[in-house]
Amino acid sequence: MEKIALFIDGANLYSATKSLGFDIDYKRLLKEFQSRGYVLRAFYYTTLVEDTEYSSIRPLLDWLDYNGYSVVTKPAREFTDSQGRRRIRGNMDIELAVSAMELASHVDHIVLFSGDGDFRSLVEAIQRKGVRVSVVSTMHTQPSMIADELRRQADVFIDLVDLQARVGRDPAERSGRMQEPPRFLERRATPPGPDDDAGDN
Repeated sequence: MEKIALFIDGANLYSATKSLGFDIDYKRLLKEFQSRGYVLRAFYYTTLVEDTEYSSIRPLLDWLDYNGYSVVTKPAREFTDSQGRRRIRGNMDIELAVSAMELASHVDHIVLFSGDGDFRSLVEAIQRKGVRVSVVSTMHTQPSMIADELRRQADVFIDLVDLQARVGRDPAERSGRMQEPPRFLERRATPPGPDDDAGDN
């Protein structure tokens, strides 16, 4: 049986599925890839805005942690731009790349959930170790969420549109735990309710 590792760029996957108009059911996503082989690890990477206020991403991270995912987080950096606006900067590219290179010798197949072209050289390095790499993103948005160079480098490109029926959350379900909430880039006076649909920035 093929040994598989999943590497999910949380912010990138959220942006892609939001653009397509559906939410990921992470339980179904894990089952989908378990049906394709032995999932050795499933990593989920995201930055967190360090704030004393409630963060809507916490319930999701706790759920993932208890349901078969390895959650990797780090604080996002806050700064003020030249117009005096509060901005958040942070990505997990280095952390994801280091873990993927470390795990490459223990698996047959790595599945990367990201359209970020910066990962092209990582994919190439993993392939040189004899590991197959699939990239999951989408071309069905304007502009496309998948960088052309990353799509070309991958052994297999899987469009999220083709996975939607098997890993999408039932729109009738309002359970927040299955839905990736927006990255919080503004402070909120009150914690968001379970049905809040704040925009992603």
